Amino acid sequence: MQHNIAASLSNFHGTLAKVCCSENTPPEGAYQVNFNRLEVILEGEYDLIVDSRNGEKTLALQQGEMVYIPSNAWSKPTWDNSCKMMSILFGKHQVGFSFVHFDENEGYVDVQKHAMPLPTSMAVEHVLDALNSMTDESRSVVMADHLTNALLVYCNELLQGPQQEKVSRGEKLYRSMCIYVQENFHKDITRVSVASRFGVSSAHVSRLFNQEGSVKYADYVTYVRLDRAKFMLKKYNFKVDEIAHRCGFKDTNYFCRVFKQKTGKTPSEYRLGAV
Repeated sequence: MQHNIAASLSNFHGTLAKVCCSENTPPEGAYQVNFNRLEVILEGEYDLIVDSRNGEKTLALQQGEMVYIPSNAWSKPTWDNSCKMMSILFGKHQVGFSFVHFDENEGYVDVQKHAMPLPTSMAVEHVLDALNSMTDESRSVVMADHLTNALLVYCNELLQGPQQEKVSRGEKLYRSMCIYVQENFHKDITRVSVASRFGVSSAHVSRLFNQEGSVKYADYVTYVRLDRAKFMLKKYNFKVDEIAHRCGFKDTNYFCRVFKQKTGKTPSEYRLGAV
């Protein structure tokens, strides 16, 4: 999998189309995570709606173009056209790669995910900080273009060079699963569905989270969902049942009960305290 992703990025030299911002309320179905993201178009056309200072903006990105989406900014792919694209997610200690091949007639043809530890010697954090300071500023597009291409250089070096730390196969898989959960917390992601996605048994999913993360799989999912709920309560004026729905909780009463159990406050009390 790592080889396939490395091959996809090795010859890519992109042009930055936009640095997005986080100004407006995300629409239903928008993709929003607490990672900085760089999305690169390898083939075809990738259509998506993004946030901008003047409201929603529709982008039709072509092969060779990129879009940078800061942490907690949102985007909403429309999947109107066939494409191959790579979404690179930059965490504090790891980088996640999500390759998607979508066909407008067949749907998702191929989806591959891979996560790698980020060596402390790589100055990715400084590049991301610089990009985050340029959100939605057209006058900075030339500098931002150089910075995003620098990120691609880092990623290629990471994928093709020797790893700076020895990581077991189990830990690699665990990290990939964590990123998958953080990307899909709003969906019905059970142990069975995650196991099917990564080609292992549901018992193995449980073992990985217990051994590598010292936490139960269900507890980790709840943690991710509640963390997103806290952010939404602070950031947006959604009703509590809307937040519960957007965070993957099917029952609002259950969401409120778990939220109170984990934080000591009801969602409404938490929102008032965050003002």
